[in-house]
Amino acid sequence: MRVGLTPDRLFLAGRRRGFHRTADRSEMMMVEAAKDPGDWQPAVEALPSAIALSELHRPEVTVVLSNHFVRYALLPANDALKRDDEWLALARHRLAAVHGAAAGNWAVRVSAAKGGGERIVSAADAALIDAVRTRVAECGAKLASAQPNLMTTFNALRKDIGEQSCWLVIKETGRLTLALIEKGTWRAVRSRRMDDGWRTPLREILERECAVLALDQPYTRSVLVLNGDFAVNGREALHVPDWTGEDEFEAGAPDAAMAHAAR
Repeated sequence: MRVGLTPDRLFLAGRRRGFHRTADRSEMMMVEAAKDPGDWQPAVEALPSAIALSELHRPEVTVVLSNHFVRYALLPANDALKRDDEWLALARHRLAAVHGAAAGNWAVRVSAAKGGGERIVSAADAALIDAVRTRVAECGAKLASAQPNLMTTFNALRKDIGEQSCWLVIKETGRLTLALIEKGTWRAVRSRRMDDGWRTPLREILERECAVLALDQPYTRSVLVLNGDFAVNGREALHVPDWTGEDEFEAGAPDAAMAHAAR
């Protein structure tokens, strides 16, 4: 099963084992959110109750972390770095330079790059990962993995994106995450707090980001918008407006939920 962990709610998608792995059920569970959206403790404390709703015996649980709880960075291609530990050291150095001493308390992952391109760094509080592991174990379940929402969403849509260039736009309650995908590889990642009126300035935001990146060709026409908080039951539940046409941004689209389909 998968659990999407956000500041004010948990999303669940359970699946039966077997040849045909169709969705068993999906649930949403509200929690009393902390004043700071980056405070993960209320959501984590609710994990045992959320897992119990699945009625699965000793399930394997994949937890998808809201972008509120994750920091991202990109590392440029570097032929001098050959080993994973070298990339991890560079990632930690980069995070410390931007975020200071707090980065020393983060769990950090560096994703492999396609064709030797830029690598994306994901970082979350190590205490968050430890707490998730503890709460999952408390109810007799096994933590299969903890994954950042950006990476889970990208993996679900990898075939759709292919070798095209576009902005991947992920809207969660109170947060907008932008990732520029250029010919199938990472080029830029931004994550910021946003109010419910985020759609109005979105075009302006993307144009500004393109200017900052000094792109030869601004990518504002091909935009993929995911509206809502996480996708339940995989690719088919993601709300994906037509992003191949004329610079349009869908407003008032239905919410999706956040626990992606089991692998």
